[in-house]
Amino acid sequence: MLHGHGDQRGEVIADFSTNVWYGPEPAGLKEYLFGQWEQIHHYPEVIGESLAHKAAKHHEIAAEQILITNGAVESIYLLAQAFNGRRSAIVIPSFSEYEDACRMHAHQLEFIAWNDLGPQTTSLPDLLWLGNPNNPTGAVITHMESLLQHHPDTLFIVDEAFIEFTRTIESLAPLLEAYPNLVILRSLTKSFAIPGLRLGYTMASQKIIHQLQSLKMPWSVNTLALAAGHFIFDNYNTVDLSQLLHNKEIFQQQLHSLQIHTYESHTHYFLCRAKHGPIHELQQYLLNEHRIAIRNAENFRGLGPGHFRVATQRPHQNQLLINALKEWRLQCA
Repeated sequence: MLHGHGDQRGEVIADFSTNVWYGPEPAGLKEYLFGQWEQIHHYPEVIGESLAHKAAKHHEIAAEQILITNGAVESIYLLAQAFNGRRSAIVIPSFSEYEDACRMHAHQLEFIAWNDLGPQTTSLPDLLWLGNPNNPTGAVITHMESLLQHHPDTLFIVDEAFIEFTRTIESLAPLLEAYPNLVILRSLTKSFAIPGLRLGYTMASQKIIHQLQSLKMPWSVNTLALAAGHFIFDNYNTVDLSQLLHNKEIFQQQLHSLQIHTYESHTHYFLCRAKHGPIHELQQYLLNEHRIAIRNAENFRGLGPGHFRVATQRPHQNQLLINALKEWRLQCA
């Protein structure tokens, strides 16, 4: 999708539409990148080899099981291309790029509602795409190993772009050795607040990584993005998101007090359903009158009228949205 998601541009004082960590990049990263500036006069590593070794050490897997990519989105399109024309199921609602990539590469698509994917599921196609935690809902699946065991002929593509934003589950990386039908997508842009640098990676069996490498264009990840990746893995535990998750609980309670239904979420972002007025009208009201952005979620497959997504911001910004919604409710009364 070339249009339709991403950061809100313009005069916005509180952006609830993006689920990237609102805080700063890791301390020292900016200075480190400035120190690497002279490296832009040279080509970057062809496939980010040294960063793959560092990521592999972090996850305790072989470097041959990791492919560094231009954000997790490059991984999505490479996988769709590698398995061109296969039968794919997407667990919905979900990130739109899974469907876009599959359609680009002629997959035979079907859709499975999130609540229908359980241990009792009996039949799955060649590939299954899901986010864990899921976007836009913040839901998680805790029985992934059972699914991997019972469906060895299905390739599970599990997007862990938001794994750092939950306490409920941990990465499936330790399962890679036992399950060759597992592919994990990771992002280094969400929790480290560097979406403009476009940096992610794929973890899978050596066979699948080799297949993806054969399709990947050279130098897709630039020198400064690779440098940022090295810095992040050297300072991985410097970002603490526990306060963010605590603030999310308070924020949800505030929204609930306004009779806005909020769905259970294990992350800092969550779905809401408004009872007053069409969402596009609420979206425009918040932008025009309060310079506040929310994510209209009515266009996510599997959702419908009234749905919008918000990501927890700083407490004073959360209060701005609460105050604006109170005014909106009065106008609609």
